[in-house]
Amino acid sequence: MMLNQNSDFLYLFQSTLSNPNGDPDQENKPRMDYETSTILVSDGRRKRDIRDYLKNKGFKIFVDTLADQKVPMDKMFYFIRDAWLDDKGKMNVLFSDNPQLKEQWEKLFGKDENYKDAYLKKEEQLKKNKDFTKFNNEFLTEIIKRELIDIRLFGSAMAVGGVSKTFTGPVQINWGYSLHPVDFVKSSTITSIMNEDSSTFGKKYKLHYALIAHYGTINKYSARQTGMSKEDRDLFRKAIVQSIMANQTDSKQGQEPLLYLEIVYKPDFDGYLGDLRRFIDAKPHKEEAIRSINDITVDFDRLRETVKEMNGKGYIEKIVGWKHPFAKEEHLINMPEYEEMDLWAPIKMEG
Repeated sequence: MMLNQNSDFLYLFQSTLSNPNGDPDQENKPRMDYETSTILVSDGRRKRDIRDYLKNKGFKIFVDTLADQKVPMDKMFYFIRDAWLDDKGKMNVLFSDNPQLKEQWEKLFGKDENYKDAYLKKEEQLKKNKDFTKFNNEFLTEIIKRELIDIRLFGSAMAVGGVSKTFTGPVQINWGYSLHPVDFVKSSTITSIMNEDSSTFGKKYKLHYALIAHYGTINKYSARQTGMSKEDRDLFRKAIVQSIMANQTDSKQGQEPLLYLEIVYKPDFDGYLGDLRRFIDAKPHKEEAIRSINDITVDFDRLRETVKEMNGKGYIEKIVGWKHPFAKEEHLINMPEYEEMDLWAPIKMEG
């Protein structure tokens, strides 16, 4: 079912003796706002984790690998196109859902259901045909949206194979930041970096502890353009929680999700509450350095009161959420009531 509601979401994770997001311009040190001593994590880092995780679960990802070889965008397009043309069942469903596409096909290729042969036989001679260009654009766009989960979630700019479109992703994730100042581990480990015929030495930079918050939105109008469904939304919710635990490199080990909270608005409401981090307060227990979640309390009281006001105006359909069992009530206080989801439930393999 097509997604028809806007959402605001808040995602908290903790990072212990790790590097949440290395900055290649700073010797891969953790990204920092040095004026406030807070850690920064890009939206690209979160999306990369999610893409990699979904790929491991069997989902096809845009500009990925085929037969263990990284391929350019155009070859990925052609691979997907040929796979669809070779699958009569998929093509029939596609034409059933898009009658105008079927009409265009029959005008160009006739009623032969040997789709791949019919397409490839006439492709060269039809290249300058405006009707073919129009069909190709709509056909490739439609199958790419159906085939590639990250296009449906995050959008992309596409300019190849008769397709020239930019899709704004329904899911937008802001840069994350720590809710408190952080400290580097003062002793940076020297590590050996192996190359094909030599080795060099570098440093590992890690933090003692950071409680990091991302804010994001899900937009119903962009969902119409990319084909994002409610099932895709369920998949995203699980993936943002589970993907951070799947990335167990040396620098990322020590990260774990703590909280996912989403405000789902009613279908006729077009707005957003805005960055939910503005409504929460992180309160250290002491002046000394923060080394674990036991040294800090996150107070949601202002968010809870704001949600009550929005509920009173009839804008919110529901609030859904997930909390790590390790996150106790004394760590996250005065939270708004929410419908619990099991975001650790396994994601079903595709295909």
